[in-house]
Amino acid sequence: MSSAEMAVGYVRRLVEMETRGWGDQKDALKRVASRYRVPFWTLDRIRSGRAKTVDAGIFSRIREAFIDQCERSAARLLHDAEIEKAVNPHVHLDDLEDQIRALVARLENAKATAPRGGAQ
Repeated sequence: MSSAEMAVGYVRRLVEMETRGWGDQKDALKRVASRYRVPFWTLDRIRSGRAKTVDAGIFSRIREAFIDQCERSAARLLHDAEIEKAVNPHVHLDDLEDQIRALVARLENAKATAPRGGAQ
C-alpha cells in the first residue's frame, strides 16, 4: 500500500472522528487542518483520493495527528469508565480500563517511534 493510500485512510478516519454531525465534514476537515497545521486543501485532496503522492513530511504529520486523535479518544474512554465506576461502584470495569491503558501505552510507543514530520 502506498503512502498516498495510507494517508487517505488516516485523513478519512480523522475527519470521521472529528465530525460533530450530519453536514459537518468540511468544518471537521478545517478543524483537523488547523489543529495539526496541515493545509486544508492538502487534506481535502488526500481525503478525496485526488492526491497521487504525499510528501513524507505531510504523511508523517497526518500519521502523528491520527495517533494523537486516538490518544484523545482513549483518554475520553478512560474518563467515562472512571465516571461510570463513581456512579455505579458495583460495576466492574477493571479489565476494560486495563485494556484502554494498554492501548494508550501502545499509542505512546507509536508516537515515540514515529519519524518526526517536516516543518512547513
